[in-house]
Amino acid sequence: MRTRQRIATLFTALALSLGVISVSAAPATAALADKPQVLSSWTQTSASSYNAWLSARNNQGAWASYGFDWSTDLCSSSPDNPFGFPFSLSCARHDFGYRNYKAAGTFDANKARLDNAFYQDLLRVCDNYSGAQGTACDSTAWTYYQAVRLLG
Repeated sequence: MRTRQRIATLFTALALSLGVISVSAAPATAALADKPQVLSSWTQTSASSYNAWLSARNNQGAWASYGFDWSTDLCSSSPDNPFGFPFSLSCARHDFGYRNYKAAGTFDANKARLDNAFYQDLLRVCDNYSGAQGTACDSTAWTYYQAVRLLG
């Protein structure tokens, strides 16, 4: 399963770099009416959604007209990199989804998906570990997911 996820992530990254997937392209001609669609595309559970969001996050100026809230407190009161596992970007994307859907007034309808996307992002981080470290990472990811699902 993890091998398939790694291959899918690799192909997605390649497609993004070649411009095959254009959702992360600068919105030079995009209308502000597209904001809900763009927000949705950046908050799905897939690696391609995460990669598109990360590309946009690294080029926020290109999306300034959309008025997205990029602020983050990373993993809030939990460690950003628990046991050395780099969860901070997953937490930043989760904050992005929460803050922008709350601002749009559609948070309740999207919360479960945002939490699931967060968990998938964490699991992709854990794919970089194996053995006892992989098990510890997966367990920590599950704990973070349960915290946001119940308390987020």
